[in-house]
Amino acid sequence: MNTCLSILLAVSTHLGLDDNYNSIHPHARCTVDNWITGAYYNSERNMSYYVGRKISNFEIGLVSGYNSHDVLPMLRYINDGWFVAPAYEKSGNYGITIGYEL
Repeated sequence: MNTCLSILLAVSTHLGLDDNYNSIHPHARCTVDNWITGAYYNSERNMSYYVGRKISNFEIGLVSGYNSHDVLPMLRYINDGWFVAPAYEKSGNYGITIGYEL
């Protein structure tokens, strides 16, 4: 049986930010023709839901579940399980999230 579903687990660290963020992220994803949709337990200890597209080593799309806005742009660079993503705090700090997903 073919399925689009992947069950993943990511660990991350947050650089350049002030708050104490969650670093364990259970994640369920469906991928069809480079379109992605899924849900994960985010860094702010909320559920996030997203939709987007994989383009080469990048994932771009829209994500929910963060305190600063109802919906935010999503951008992630991935290579061999490692990922880097921009991060933002309501206080105005910018940083990066670095992690590994398996």
